[in-house]
Amino acid sequence: MRKRNESVTLESSSPPLEKGFSLRTSLRLPGSDGMKRTLGRRHGMWFRFRKVVMWLLGVYIAIPFLVKVCPAIQAKLVFLNFVRVPYFIDLKRPQDQGLNHTCNYYLQPEEDVTIGVWHTVPAVLWKDAQSKDQPWYEDILGSNHPVILYLHGNAGTRGGDHRVELYKVLSSLGFHVVTFDYRGWGDSIGTPSESGMTYDALHVFDWIKARSGDNPVYIWGHSLGTGVATNLVRRLCERETPPDALILESPFTNIREEAKSHPFSVIYRYFPGFDWFFLDPITSSGIKFANDENVKHISCSLLILHAEDDPVVPFHLGKKLYNIAAPSRSFRDFKVQFVPFHTDLGYRHKYIYKSPELPRILREFMGKSEHKHHH
Repeated sequence: MRKRNESVTLESSSPPLEKGFSLRTSLRLPGSDGMKRTLGRRHGMWFRFRKVVMWLLGVYIAIPFLVKVCPAIQAKLVFLNFVRVPYFIDLKRPQDQGLNHTCNYYLQPEEDVTIGVWHTVPAVLWKDAQSKDQPWYEDILGSNHPVILYLHGNAGTRGGDHRVELYKVLSSLGFHVVTFDYRGWGDSIGTPSESGMTYDALHVFDWIKARSGDNPVYIWGHSLGTGVATNLVRRLCERETPPDALILESPFTNIREEAKSHPFSVIYRYFPGFDWFFLDPITSSGIKFANDENVKHISCSLLILHAEDDPVVPFHLGKKLYNIAAPSRSFRDFKVQFVPFHTDLGYRHKYIYKSPELPRILREFMGKSEHKHHH
């Protein structure tokens, strides 16, 4: 009996704290520490995600107000003259781009403005053009070959890859190609503006006409350059010195409709007050590029080229411009032609030069426009 009692005494002599501790330890669920850590991580990730979303939402809401307060931002986005692609090229050396029958000039449309110009001669004069200087190139403009004044779009320079490829195509077809960077683009000096770009184009046109004799001079505008082109041609028609024809590649109706249709505007297109926030600052900066209005005052043949899969200037804007121009009284004695390029061809915004049909299209159009012009 005594032994049994001692046994009981020994068992009951264990400290209560240890007993309680042992009980709590025995009730702990397996993996509970891991679950807590996982939940903590998830909570932290959710907090960070929510923080990023709130930050993005704040930026999304702030941008329209910033554009409204600083219209110059929107003007920069229209011109994109600060985007120089390709960057590492020397515009003084067109031969580096495979144009070894091209001369680089600098012209001065007005005080404090200098523009860089490239003049590519017809491919048939390639051999004669080797190692020739600027006076030779200026004189050869009077040879028996037509001239195209090419007005490029926004961003990049006159040395842009797709632009160089078009110069080569047009040169192979027997054209002189004269192109330039507007003030503020490439190595041209000055501040970009719609009126300044138009004046630069007028200056180069007059410079060509002073040297080209009776050779036909055509004006070709691409993308934003179509706005410069119609501004220029309207002015030339009003002073009764129209070009022989106008070619618009990937044109829009006016800058407001183009800005609304541009892929950059997708995330804000349904933002309350979109026009007030984004489009009005463009207009208040003096930027209109009103092709739809200009074509009503143009009296020369017009050719519009547009790819159906153009992601930058939607095809429907080019078609709409044609529908405005075609019935216009100013074109009653001139040819107006619209040439679409099917989506399957993949020419998009700037690759129409790849079309094997382009030489035929140009020959037929220019032949007819010449007939109409002289008639």
